[in-house]
Amino acid sequence: MNLAVNTPWALAGLVLTLLPLFNNGMRTSPAPWTALIPGDTLSVFIVCCLRLCAVAAIAGLVLGIAGLHRAEQSRERIGHGAHIVLLLDRSSSMDNTFAGRASNGSDESKATAARRLLTDFVKQRQTDLIGVAEYSTSPLFVMPLTENKNAVQAAIAATATPALGFTHVSKGLGMAISFFEQQPVTGSRIVLLVSDGAAAIDHDSEQKLRLWFKQQQVRLYWIFLRTAGSPGIFDQPEDSRDDNAQAMPERYLHKFFLGLGSPYQAYEAESPDALKQAIADINQLENLPMHYVERIPKQDLSAVCYSVAAFLLLVLFGVKFCEVKR
Repeated sequence: MNLAVNTPWALAGLVLTLLPLFNNGMRTSPAPWTALIPGDTLSVFIVCCLRLCAVAAIAGLVLGIAGLHRAEQSRERIGHGAHIVLLLDRSSSMDNTFAGRASNGSDESKATAARRLLTDFVKQRQTDLIGVAEYSTSPLFVMPLTENKNAVQAAIAATATPALGFTHVSKGLGMAISFFEQQPVTGSRIVLLVSDGAAAIDHDSEQKLRLWFKQQQVRLYWIFLRTAGSPGIFDQPEDSRDDNAQAMPERYLHKFFLGLGSPYQAYEAESPDALKQAIADINQLENLPMHYVERIPKQDLSAVCYSVAAFLLLVLFGVKFCEVKR
């Protein structure tokens, strides 16, 4: 049961449970000698029950005062799902709509659409462990991998903060991969990158990311939120002089991901509906058997102890009220 108490010294009061064994609490009255009368089994049984009720009532009060509780536990579970890190781009362009304009309330910004659809995605992934991170100028740790879906949804909602102007995707990916360092390798390990842009990654960062993706056995999904009229990740440059990481960072980031040596899939979404379809595809693809540890929080049992003690005391008071007085 993994039971514990907050104040162990209060358990000394359990000595009081011995009192009902020496005194049944009933008034004695003179009676003639009854040794020749056969024993009354029913009366003996009732007296024993009343003594036990008194013992249990005292024990309930003492355990309630001591703060009886069930300590935090963990148990291994087997389900179908994945370890997923949601990595959200929080650069200033994410606050624009898919048409490239500032959101005026009638059209959703890319960030708002991403939060709404990712919240629905989390609701469907009941057995996954999900963490949340975001990045712009620097990476930001939001929520560790957890099975608590309410906490994950709150973490996604908390990303609705003013965005910054830069996109350092390499730092964000490095933080996302670090989520898996202390986790057992079971099921799929996924980084779900949601971004509307990219930036050139230096050579040292590329080497580190390749190594980390391989060591942690991470799959990468990139949902590229393409602004209307902007170059896509699959587009070929019309002028060969524009075929470089500075002119087409999204295309070259996609090429880098293809060469990671880890499973990778890219989606190009130009509207909330396209984003919804991309998330639905990922939801169907990643559903492998997975072992994970579920944490069961501490459970206070003092209220139960007080309730049982109160009920038993009412029973004893009722019996005392029915006692015949002479």
